[in-house]
Parts: sequence; structure tokens; C-alpha cells
Amino acid sequence: MLSKFILTGAVATIAAALAPAQAEEAKQRFTHEGYTYVYEVKDTKTGQQISGRRYPDAVAFNLAVRKGKVSGVSGGQPVAFKVEEARGAASK
Repeated sequence: MLSKFILTGAVATIAAALAPAQAEEAKQRFTHEGYTYVYEVKDTKTGQQISGRRYPDAVAFNLAVRKGKVSGVSGGQPVAFKVEEARGAASK
């Protein structure tokens, strides 16, 4: 159950990060299933780096977006999925 929750949050994070109007390195936030995700997106030479924390429990996540794939760690657990799987998730 925890893995599904973490993955769901990561999917929404990626969807928000890929929005074209988003400014580089700007703090972003969205709420999903009672948790608030606060993060930054940084463009790198190889893709995007998304890192931040989920509140109220301050669980950290760090994800890389490269070549259509997302991978990294959320809440101490590895996550990996295709960017396409994040389509349709919404941010606030």
C-alpha cells in the first residue's frame, strides 16, 4: 500500500514538472491524498532532477527524468516508471 501511495505521488510530481509553463528551479507544490508535496525542478544536461519533501511527515524524494523515464527514491523506496504513466495526473 505504501509503495502505491509513494508512486502515485511521484506520478503527480512528474506531471507537474513536465508542464511547459514551469520555471526552471522554481519551488512547486501540490496536494494529493492529504499530503502536500513541495519540490524543485532543475534542468540538467541529461534531463530534469526533481527533489523535495512530502508533508506533514517530511518524507524526502529525489527523482530523475531522462529519455522518457522517471527513476529515483521516494520515502526511502526506489521508484521507476515511464513519463507516459504520469499523464493525466493533476497539480494544484
